[in-house]
Amino acid sequence: VQLQASGGGLVQPGGSLRLSCKGSGFTFDDVGIGWFRQAPGKSQEGVSCISGINDAKYYADSMQGRATITRDNAERTAYLQLNSLRPEDTGVYYCAAERGARTYCSHGAHEYDYWGQGTQVTVSS
Repeated sequence: VQLQASGGGLVQPGGSLRLSCKGSGFTFDDVGIGWFRQAPGKSQEGVSCISGINDAKYYADSMQGRATITRDNAERTAYLQLNSLRPEDTGVYYCAAERGARTYCSHGAHEYDYWGQGTQVTVSS
């Protein structure tokens, strides 16, 4: 089982990034995908999640209107589009998979079974 997160980088305030999360070793549409972030000195925060097959989605209040989560089950990949980025969005972004979450997705990190290695997002001028 593997989740590979990618797409992070250094971006100026107001900029955009598209994060990707590719899964292998499990049935991709049987899992919900969540994105979490860890900023220096702060606790882990849930950013967004999407269900396995019916596009149920969740966004944290801090990301409403600035993030879009999608997935392509044929490509075994989920995406997180981040727009209007702010310095406080800086952190390591992790994707995670929750088994059985075909029609819902969970907000809590403890619900997730598989985790990727994280990708660094830095928002700075």
